[in-house]
Amino acid sequence: NARWHDGKPVTAEDVIFSMEAFKQHSPQLGAYYRHVVKAEKTGEREVTFTFDQPGNRELPLIVGQLYVLPKHWWEGTDKNGNKRNVANTTLEPPLGSGPYRVKDFVPGRSVVFERVRDYWGKDLNVSIGQNNFDEIRYEYFRDATVALEAFKADQVDWRTENSAKNWATAYDFPAVKEKRVVLEEFDIRSSGSMQSFAFNVRRDKFKDPRVRRAFNFAFDFEEMNKQIFFGQYKRIASFFEGTELASSGVPQGKELAILETVRDKVPADLFTKPYTNPVNGNPENVRNNLREALRLLKEAGYEVRNTKLVDAKTGQPYGVEFLVDDPASERFVLFYKPSLERLGITVDVRTVDPQSYENRLRQWDFDIVVGSWGQSLSPGNEQRSFWGSPAADQPGSRNLVGIKNPAVDMLIEKVIFATDREDLVAATMALDRVLLWNFYVVPQWTYRKVRTARWDRFGRPDNMPKYGATAFPMVWWWDKDKAAKVPPRS
Repeated sequence: NARWHDGKPVTAEDVIFSMEAFKQHSPQLGAYYRHVVKAEKTGEREVTFTFDQPGNRELPLIVGQLYVLPKHWWEGTDKNGNKRNVANTTLEPPLGSGPYRVKDFVPGRSVVFERVRDYWGKDLNVSIGQNNFDEIRYEYFRDATVALEAFKADQVDWRTENSAKNWATAYDFPAVKEKRVVLEEFDIRSSGSMQSFAFNVRRDKFKDPRVRRAFNFAFDFEEMNKQIFFGQYKRIASFFEGTELASSGVPQGKELAILETVRDKVPADLFTKPYTNPVNGNPENVRNNLREALRLLKEAGYEVRNTKLVDAKTGQPYGVEFLVDDPASERFVLFYKPSLERLGITVDVRTVDPQSYENRLRQWDFDIVVGSWGQSLSPGNEQRSFWGSPAADQPGSRNLVGIKNPAVDMLIEKVIFATDREDLVAATMALDRVLLWNFYVVPQWTYRKVRTARWDRFGRPDNMPKYGATAFPMVWWWDKDKAAKVPPRS
């Protein structure tokens, strides 16, 4: 019964078209679906996918998550008679099949979705209790301060707060004190992530892991956390932070057995030492860590001459550029910069607009950027795009760092082809440990909650989804009784 918003049915041809389009035009999804070698119609409402390798337990689920596109719409023409192209961006709202459709939008300012009254799936069990709003409007702001003021002025109903400073200092206005605005934090249980200063190891200056490790010794997270983040954050110590997939201590059991298969390709220390980030935060620790950073740099062939770090053989000064696209990231880098300069490193900070930033990332035209990789509780094919050698040279992939490491490639395959949960956890921990001990990034910080502020006009179920964090707006609704107690918008 599935149908598009124009009333036409969702067909097997739509499914096949979608798979082919994603594989052809998206480097990331092309890697994701690389083992899907054929999609064929085998019934009126049936498509059969053929895989080229057995044993990938996740792949059928991944294929089941395929975003289905309307073939007839994408192969048609727009209102101006121009043929549509699925590979190109467009300001024409695409045809969908879900519970909402685009009603109106202003590029760069707002998007309005309206509920589809005759949505074909509204009576399915999976839909009951969801999609309760007639209209949902998303507002976009170029300036974070303006966005906060819009919320305080009751021009926006719901706000997710990403600033530790704002959370600590900006929510003391009358509506909060009068409980017309509710402040609430929701636990993040569904995923882990790595947020970091990420090196472009395609560049010679970062090829030596001792150099990369030296940058970590120079990062005074503890002082930054105190001065900028009001002590709210903790340091990230895993690419799967906050989940059972994160490595810890020294490898044991199945993880150790897996690592033995790549022993000759990984740092020896990872077998006998737990990975830890350097701890700064006081003058003595800072001095000791900077001395260790200089020792590592000297081992890697650098020395300080006239306060500048140079290549000991060529005399070439060592400098780096941090590429950022927002003031918040610039602020963090500027805090980090003096520590690196104490090592003699020349540091430039370049802030560009988001479009220029994305273009430079696609061309691998950067030294260091803020790199983030979100992880699910069931890692699989996406790890190839994150860390796999082929992805290092593939524009548009998530392998920002440019990792080409045979051990990492082998461990990725062990993750993908794990036969049960125990094997998956062990293989992922092994992958995590090898990534950490190669010092591809300087880990940043995490806060395992979502901070939210809302005008108290909404209701929600007593039992919230375990893995949905806020689950807003999916399972929430407009509560008329609450709304009646909150004065109307100004």
